[in-house]
Amino acid sequence: MKKAVMVIAHEGFRDEELFVPKKILEKGGIEVKIASTALTPARGKLGGSSPVDMLLKDIRVLDFDAVVFIGGPGSVGYWDDPVAHKLLRESLSAGKITAGICSAAATLAKAGILRGRRATVFPGDAGVLIDNGAAYTATEVERDGNIITAAGPQAAEGFGEEVLKALK
Repeated sequence: MKKAVMVIAHEGFRDEELFVPKKILEKGGIEVKIASTALTPARGKLGGSSPVDMLLKDIRVLDFDAVVFIGGPGSVGYWDDPVAHKLLRESLSAGKITAGICSAAATLAKAGILRGRRATVFPGDAGVLIDNGAAYTATEVERDGNIITAAGPQAAEGFGEEVLKALK
């Protein structure tokens, strides 16, 4: 069985950006683990709650087929996080599906993995992608090789489907 880890902010992840793709992946036969910076239940911007299976610092890339960062206002906490950046770089170099939705796509850009690649992000954060060398496309969902990015909550379903397709 293929496995994905979804990284969320402990406070302020975007509910539908976690719950919609997670459901799509699980329905598609993918085992999903949730990682964050604390093991207590994480709280979404819209009031949802998610159990946390593991700490961000404990993720072993080789244990997963996909590393997926979830957006929301809390996700900016990962923009300059060296642990998140190392994880993303390892994921990409290991040939894993490496993904980010909404503001979380900016974490991928700041980790240096979007340089020279097509990518999208929450429109208000487009400058972060451009400043870090990405070819910003402004599409809902963008895939460039093993990297998948999406623009925001309205793209949650398409994002989940694209990650699932890449895992199959």
